[in-house]
Amino acid sequence: MRFLFGGLVTAIAGLIAKEFGPSIGGLFLAFPAIFPASATLIEKHELERKKNNGFNGAKRARALVADDAAGAALGCFGLASFAACVWLLMPIYPVALVLVISGAAWAGVSVLAWWIWKRL
Repeated sequence: MRFLFGGLVTAIAGLIAKEFGPSIGGLFLAFPAIFPASATLIEKHELERKKNNGFNGAKRARALVADDAAGAALGCFGLASFAACVWLLMPIYPVALVLVISGAAWAGVSVLAWWIWKRL
Protein backbone atom coordinates (compact mmCIF):
# COMPACT_ATOMS: atom_id res chain seq x y z
CA MET A 1 0.00 0.00 0.00
CA ARG A 2 2.86 2.38 0.88
CA PHE A 3 4.57 2.02 -2.47
CA LEU A 4 1.33 1.99 -4.41
CA PHE A 5 0.64 5.48 -3.04
CA GLY A 6 4.06 6.73 -4.22
CA GLY A 7 3.57 5.25 -7.67
CA LEU A 8 0.07 6.66 -7.91
CA VAL A 9 1.27 10.18 -7.04
CA THR A 10 4.03 9.90 -9.67
CA ALA A 11 1.57 8.71 -12.32
CA ILE A 12 -0.82 11.56 -11.53
CA ALA A 13 2.06 14.05 -11.81
CA GLY A 14 2.87 12.56 -15.22
CA LEU A 15 -0.72 13.00 -16.38
CA ILE A 16 -0.75 16.58 -15.13
CA ALA A 17 2.53 17.25 -16.96
CA LYS A 18 1.12 15.77 -20.16
CA GLU A 19 -1.95 17.99 -19.96
CA PHE A 20 -0.48 21.26 -18.62
CA GLY A 21 3.25 21.05 -19.41
CA PRO A 22 6.36 19.99 -17.54
CA SER A 23 6.59 23.09 -15.33
CA ILE A 24 3.19 22.43 -13.76
CA GLY A 25 3.79 18.68 -13.67
CA GLY A 26 7.08 19.26 -11.84
CA LEU A 27 5.25 21.07 -9.07
CA PHE A 28 3.11 18.00 -8.48
CA LEU A 29 6.06 15.63 -8.82
CA ALA A 30 7.64 17.42 -5.87
CA PHE A 31 4.78 16.10 -3.72
CA PRO A 32 6.35 14.01 -0.97
CA ALA A 33 5.32 10.61 -2.28
CA ILE A 34 8.08 8.84 -0.36
CA PHE A 35 7.48 10.43 3.05
CA PRO A 36 4.21 8.63 3.89
CA ALA A 37 5.88 5.30 3.15
CA SER A 38 8.95 6.07 5.24
CA ALA A 39 6.87 7.44 8.13
CA THR A 40 4.73 4.33 8.36
CA LEU A 41 7.79 2.07 8.07
CA ILE A 42 9.59 3.93 10.86
CA GLU A 43 6.53 3.65 13.08
CA LYS A 44 6.07 -0.05 12.34
CA HIS A 45 9.71 -0.95 12.98
CA GLU A 46 9.91 1.01 16.23
CA LEU A 47 6.66 -0.46 17.55
CA GLU A 48 7.92 -3.98 16.75
CA ARG A 49 11.31 -3.31 18.33
CA LYS A 50 9.79 -1.98 21.55
CA LYS A 51 7.17 -4.76 21.66
CA ASN A 52 9.91 -7.40 21.38
CA ASN A 53 11.55 -5.81 24.43
CA GLY A 54 8.28 -5.75 26.37
CA PHE A 55 7.48 -2.06 26.00
CA ASN A 56 4.78 0.03 24.37
CA GLY A 57 6.68 2.03 21.77
CA ALA A 58 3.89 4.32 20.56
CA LYS A 59 5.37 7.48 22.08
CA ARG A 60 8.88 6.71 20.83
CA ALA A 61 7.55 5.81 17.36
CA ARG A 62 5.71 9.14 17.13
CA ALA A 63 8.87 10.99 18.16
CA LEU A 64 10.93 9.23 15.48
CA VAL A 65 8.33 9.96 12.80
CA ALA A 66 8.25 13.61 13.93
CA ASP A 67 12.05 13.78 13.55
CA ASP A 68 11.75 12.27 10.09
CA ALA A 69 9.10 14.86 9.19
CA ALA A 70 11.33 17.69 10.41
CA GLY A 71 14.15 16.36 8.26
CA ALA A 72 11.85 16.15 5.25
CA ALA A 73 10.71 19.73 5.80
CA LEU A 74 14.31 20.94 6.06
CA GLY A 75 15.17 18.95 2.94
CA CYS A 76 12.55 20.97 1.05
CA PHE A 77 14.83 23.99 1.30
CA GLY A 78 17.53 21.96 -0.42
CA LEU A 79 15.06 20.80 -3.06
CA ALA A 80 14.05 24.40 -3.74
CA SER A 81 17.69 25.41 -4.14
CA PHE A 82 18.25 22.51 -6.56
CA ALA A 83 15.24 23.54 -8.64
CA ALA A 84 16.28 27.21 -8.65
CA CYS A 85 19.81 26.35 -9.80
CA VAL A 86 18.55 24.12 -12.61
CA TRP A 87 16.01 26.72 -13.70
CA LEU A 88 18.55 29.56 -13.73
CA LEU A 89 21.60 27.72 -15.06
CA MET A 90 20.17 25.28 -17.61
CA PRO A 91 19.88 27.84 -20.43
CA ILE A 92 23.52 28.90 -19.92
CA TYR A 93 25.66 25.87 -19.04
CA PRO A 94 25.93 22.19 -20.09
CA VAL A 95 23.54 19.79 -18.38
CA ALA A 96 26.25 17.84 -16.53
CA LEU A 97 27.70 21.01 -14.98
CA VAL A 98 24.26 22.28 -14.02
CA LEU A 99 23.45 18.99 -12.27
CA VAL A 100 26.74 19.04 -10.35
CA ILE A 101 26.21 22.65 -9.24
CA SER A 102 22.56 22.01 -8.40
CA GLY A 103 23.41 18.86 -6.45
CA ALA A 104 26.04 20.75 -4.47
CA ALA A 105 23.53 23.52 -3.76
CA TRP A 106 20.96 20.95 -2.60
CA ALA A 107 23.45 19.26 -0.25
CA GLY A 108 24.81 22.55 1.08
CA VAL A 109 21.44 24.15 1.72
CA SER A 110 20.06 20.97 3.31
CA VAL A 111 23.02 20.66 5.68
CA LEU A 112 22.87 24.38 6.48
CA ALA A 113 19.13 24.15 7.23
CA TRP A 114 19.78 21.18 9.54
CA TRP A 115 22.65 23.01 11.26
CA ILE A 116 20.48 26.08 11.86
CA TRP A 117 17.63 23.88 13.13
CA LYS A 118 19.94 22.20 15.65
CA ARG A 119 21.22 25.57 16.89
CA LEU A 120 17.77 27.08 17.51
